[in-house]
Amino acid sequence: MLHIINKSPFDRPTLDTVLRVAQGGAALLIEDAVVAATRGCIAANKVVELAKKMPVYVLGPDLEARGLADRVIEGVQVVGYDGFVNLVAEHRNCQSWL
Repeated sequence: MLHIINKSPFDRPTLDTVLRVAQGGAALLIEDAVVAATRGCIAANKVVELAKKMPVYVLGPDLEARGLADRVIEGVQVVGYDGFVNLVAEHRNCQSWL
């Protein structure tokens, strides 16, 4: 399963929920959730913990739009829109966490 997270960790506890309940698959941070995958973010440690359970990806254009492209933490893979499509195609199910 591909877990798609789009809400900021400062707005909603979505990242906490995924960390707690997700079993396998991969996680993709998009929109305002990308901030969690950056150095200096208080939620970065949660992304590191999630990366121990499954591969974690972050959408590059959303990082760039927020001026965060140079702050991605180690262990998180940056993908473009083509990578987003590939992840969706590779996983049988997708769960968008709101």
